[in-house]
Amino acid sequence: MAQTQKVVLDADAIRRSVRRVAVAILEATSGIEDLTLVGIRRGGVAIAARIAEEIAEAEGKAPPIGTVDISLYRDDAATALPNPKIGPTDIPFDVSGRHVVLVDDVLQSGRTVRAAIECLQDYGRPARVWLAVLCDRGGRELPIAPDFVGRTIEVDERGRVDVWIDAAGPDRVVLTEGG
Repeated sequence: MAQTQKVVLDADAIRRSVRRVAVAILEATSGIEDLTLVGIRRGGVAIAARIAEEIAEAEGKAPPIGTVDISLYRDDAATALPNPKIGPTDIPFDVSGRHVVLVDDVLQSGRTVRAAIECLQDYGRPARVWLAVLCDRGGRELPIAPDFVGRTIEVDERGRVDVWIDAAGPDRVVLTEGG
C-alpha cells in the first residue's frame, strides 16, 4: 500500500488554532498573573512562542516562556537513544506556585508529556500543570489528556502527523497514512 500525504492544517488554520488555544488558556487561568508557558523541545517550542504572542496581543503582556528537553527523562532513553542529541532545558523563572502550561506540537502516546512533567518537577512545584497541544492524534499509552487542543486528528496506528512551523516552506500540519 502506498503512502499518502495530505495537509490537514495550513498556515491560516494553524494561526486560528493557536489563537483558540491562547484564549482558552486565558479563560482557564484567569489571566497571566501566575501563568508560564513551557515548550517541549523540539516541536512545542515554536507553538509556545506563538501562544505567547497571542496572549500578549490580548493582554498587553506575554507570560514568561521556558523550554524543556526530555531526552534524559524518557523511559526508553537507554534503548532508544544510543547517541542522544540533547538540547538545553531553559526555565528562567521559578515554577513554584505558578500555573505552568506545557506545550507540544502533537500528543500521541503521552510518554513525552510524562517525561516533561518529570523534568519540570526538577525546577519547583507548580500550583498546576496544564497541557496544550496543537494536534491530538490519539493512540495514548498513558492516561494523559490535553487541557487545550488546537485540532483533533483521526489517525490509524501506522499514520504519522508532522508539524512544520518555522521551517522551510509554509507552516503546515501533514498527515501521512498507509505504507
